[in-house]
Amino acid sequence: MTAPMLIEVWSDVICPWCYIGKRNLETALGEFEHAANIEVVWRSFELDPHAPTTSTNDLAGTLATKYGTDRAGALAMMDRIGGVAKSVGLHYRFDLAQRSNTFDAHRVIHLARAVDGAAAQEAVKERLFAGYFTEGADIADRPTLARLAADAGLDGEQVTGMLSSDRFSTEVRADEARARELGITGVPFFLVDEAGGVSGAQPPDRLLQMLRRTWEKARP
Repeated sequence: MTAPMLIEVWSDVICPWCYIGKRNLETALGEFEHAANIEVVWRSFELDPHAPTTSTNDLAGTLATKYGTDRAGALAMMDRIGGVAKSVGLHYRFDLAQRSNTFDAHRVIHLARAVDGAAAQEAVKERLFAGYFTEGADIADRPTLARLAADAGLDGEQVTGMLSSDRFSTEVRADEARARELGITGVPFFLVDEAGGVSGAQPPDRLLQMLRRTWEKARP
């Protein structure tokens, strides 16, 4: 039996390029001949680890400060990213998005995999992305996180109980420590079979080439 290919993806649920990158990966996997033998693991990465746990909707101001531009420049940046998102079928609502701390969201993503496996983790990741980018959900808010996770099929009470503890904090920190060891400074970052890695929301054809090249090298 052929061993599955492991794709590890470091990303953050407030990262607009990460949601685009997820769509591009899905497109690449749709064309990959060995997609049935792929295992995708979503790893934690906090773009804004010092963001408050009480969200603020002044996202443009936050981006302006981060990238050294003015508010108009930040809004233009958001428009450009929104155009790219639209090209892959996503409709971003930056007017609703809030600056949010994502540490608890990453704990929920780890819980999903621990409880129900890779499919559950993917479903929760997708729901958190959609909640943040298309609905303006406050993903730093624990009841909101529990609701979104329940939408994706998890037990909402179990999520609430986990969030009231420190469970999966170690796992989130371990992902982030590994990212530092690998020299990852931006996301999304795709690591295939611990061999080939690529950063950024790469187009599907480049991701497909990486998948095929890594597969053929390890499984001739």
